[in-house]
Amino acid sequence: MSQATVLIPAYNEEATVAHVVQRAREAGYPVVVADDGSTDRTAAQAEAAGAEVVRLPQNRGKGGALAAGLQAVRTPYVILLDADLVGLKPEHLSALLNPVLQNEAEMTVGVFQGGRLRTDLAQRLTPYLSGQRALPTARLASVQGLEHARYDVELLLTRTAEREGWRVRYVPLPGMSQVMKEEKRGFWAGFAHRLRMYYEILRYWASGAGR
Repeated sequence: MSQATVLIPAYNEEATVAHVVQRAREAGYPVVVADDGSTDRTAAQAEAAGAEVVRLPQNRGKGGALAAGLQAVRTPYVILLDADLVGLKPEHLSALLNPVLQNEAEMTVGVFQGGRLRTDLAQRLTPYLSGQRALPTARLASVQGLEHARYDVELLLTRTAEREGWRVRYVPLPGMSQVMKEEKRGFWAGFAHRLRMYYEILRYWASGAGR
């Protein structure tokens, strides 16, 4: 039996979620997809690929999806993955999980490397915004305010780690990238979504939330 479950929050990711689920399943991990009120076939695609799907009736944001999906996790460790990854391989999952299993870190954060220039650059500048992480399930469940976090969930995890004194290790994920928002939604819709995301992140930093 696997010691870790892959937990994937997903909102309107029907084009990519099955690929991520399949790669994780092939690596031997149970997968839970938290469908965050999607209006497309995200839930059906994830289920067909072998995931247990937790359906939220309306969009609650990434933190809300993680909190809901966490209720279905039955393993002592959890690996968090985005639903729009490209190039996911079993060794990426091992790289995230092993330092936690070996008590070298309380949380790992994956950083894209050698995938696509734009995603590599974004994570090199702001690695703490990466959605690819591994940590004990109990630690994720203990994060205050998780269910209310939307775009700022990664910052919430990072600040919780700082406040609680978790050891955090950043691990490279060679050859992995993700589909850009502008590619999924069209340039202007994707750009507007990105601006909203950055606004929420800046507001979070300015408020000092989580300190």
